[in-house]
Amino acid sequence: MTDVTASPDNSNVASATPDTMAWDSRARRVMMIYLPLSCFVLILLFPFYWMAITSFKPNAELLNYKEHNPFWITSPTLAHIKHLLFNTAYPTWLKTTMFVAVGSTTLSLFASTLAAYAIERLRFRGSPYVGLGIYLAYLVPPSILFIPLATVIVQFGLFDSPMALILVYPTFLVPFCTWLLIGYFKSIPYELEECALVDGATRLQILRRITLPLAVPGLISAGIFSFTLSWNEFIYALAFIQSGANKTVPVAILTELVTGDVYQWGALMAGSLLGSLPVALFYSLFVDYYVSSLTGAVKE
Repeated sequence: MTDVTASPDNSNVASATPDTMAWDSRARRVMMIYLPLSCFVLILLFPFYWMAITSFKPNAELLNYKEHNPFWITSPTLAHIKHLLFNTAYPTWLKTTMFVAVGSTTLSLFASTLAAYAIERLRFRGSPYVGLGIYLAYLVPPSILFIPLATVIVQFGLFDSPMALILVYPTFLVPFCTWLLIGYFKSIPYELEECALVDGATRLQILRRITLPLAVPGLISAGIFSFTLSWNEFIYALAFIQSGANKTVPVAILTELVTGDVYQWGALMAGSLLGSLPVALFYSLFVDYYVSSLTGAVKE
């Protein structure tokens, strides 16, 4: 038997170190990755930075850009925040906004879960078209709907009441949340429910004990979406709420902190900054669930 000696040139071919690609050059990484990313972060965070420095600037620096740097604070002060919290009804506005956001989010999640489960799992005739129709309802702009909805709100005696917003906000929250949960329910194996049906479980038991525990990321994502839109909504809150005590934060800081042509910029920015903190906290706590549920819905 002839011995075959492997050539040194052919040995360890798989373990050979590949040549450095042009992509790995530092200049290319800076131009293609770090520079666009820095621009994106700057554009994204600059409004929050501007709100923060304006909230702590005294009026002398706010109104005199010739002698003071508009992008920096020389003598920080808490006067604007103190005025906002103790001389206005901002704490009440914040409580009302939280009440409306939590109430409308809870109602929307309940309705969206039942709708998404029925469309995706019960498999009745025309269910795909029903799901598409629900999502198309989300595309209807609120500026068209608030006039007929105002008539309904007045007839039910809910005008100038936070309950009006809780009942109205699901009109634009339920369609998107239903579409999102439909996509997430598709990622849950149907065989699990078939086994439960064989064991004698009802649909409500399956939904409560099997589907919902597995769909927690999707529910959290839909909840974050609903809470964010409810917190920031402006048109309905402006049209249906009149008294200052029942206004939400987005409407109140614009209508109550602007007198004629006088803008209380420090208080306005402080109110905007404090009003954005709950939403930012929600996103920071549940960002992993939010991304995973969105990707699950998109894949389907």
